[in-house]
Amino acid sequence: MLREEELKKGPNLYTPFLGTTTGSWRLLRPVLDRERCNNCLACWLFCPEGCFRRGEEAVTLNLDFCKGCGICVTECPRQALALVEEGSNDARLLER
Repeated sequence: MLREEELKKGPNLYTPFLGTTTGSWRLLRPVLDRERCNNCLACWLFCPEGCFRRGEEAVTLNLDFCKGCGICVTECPRQALALVEEGSNDARLLER
């Protein structure tokens, strides 16, 4: 049986903590527009990998586990998230 410290709290349930990252092979990544985000947590709730963390004013992303599926972008009611090509260095697309 797993101990409490071996569990990672996901959006909906406890899942075993995996020490490996999965985001290294994605082609697209989400970018957050903090001015549009009202911290409704829809992205946090629907992200299958638990890449989002609750913040004071806006969520934060942990791209180490993001697979670029785009569910967060689809579920965001304020269109505060967009998918951009991995490795894009366009300054307009960087997380604000």
